[in-house]
Amino acid sequence: MTIKTYTDEIFGMPHWYPALANYTFTTSFVKLRPEEIQALASGETTDGDAVRNVISRLSAPMNVFMGNSFVTVDSLAPTDTGRFNSKRGAVYSPESAWKTLARSEKIKKAAAEGRVNYICIKPFRRMNRIREFRLFIKDGKLKGMSQYWLTQHFKRLDDLKAQYWKMAKDFVSETAWLFPVKDLTVDIYFTSSSNIMIIDLNPWGGDTQAKLFNTWDRDWTEEPGIKILSPPVRISGEVNVSF
Repeated sequence: MTIKTYTDEIFGMPHWYPALANYTFTTSFVKLRPEEIQALASGETTDGDAVRNVISRLSAPMNVFMGNSFVTVDSLAPTDTGRFNSKRGAVYSPESAWKTLARSEKIKKAAAEGRVNYICIKPFRRMNRIREFRLFIKDGKLKGMSQYWLTQHFKRLDDLKAQYWKMAKDFVSETAWLFPVKDLTVDIYFTSSSNIMIIDLNPWGGDTQAKLFNTWDRDWTEEPGIKILSPPVRISGEVNVSF
């Protein structure tokens, strides 16, 4: 059974990239034939004409990007694979690009449900996790902003958060008219040259993580601003613990 929704269409990178290409990383797209989508859904990694055909077509765009590439499908990255965990998704050859996608359970599921049409290829970039954020945009206005990676407190963000918030506000004011809807989240990256680059667009609410806002059930007419992880609490002096 093919399951395809309006949300899948508008938040897929092939949909929003033409309007926002100036604000994201250069990307190439390889359109998949029905039999190739089926091969992806089945997790085929090496055998069959369909797989060989895709691998052949991946060669040209990957050769344009010198060095490693990063591959996704329309709106999903293979974050549930060993390759992503060990190398942050970096792939060097068309063969490894296809295998990484075909080993992702969530991508196989999306392909089986008819939610995959393209492979998206961009140059691999080793991201500094301190610079990744999720923007919460309501009615075309920036309402909140959360540290993306919730693994630790980054002390440097204490000094940068006011600057980052202002940059994000200016960015949304400039680009909101280009977004496919007025209510959404936008994952961004602050480059070392003080530019903001879009990583991904996601629906408002639902399965999209609210990050440090914890819940979508809040008054978004207010502007909660930027949130970063607090430093760990240190307890000094004599501590008595009873059970």
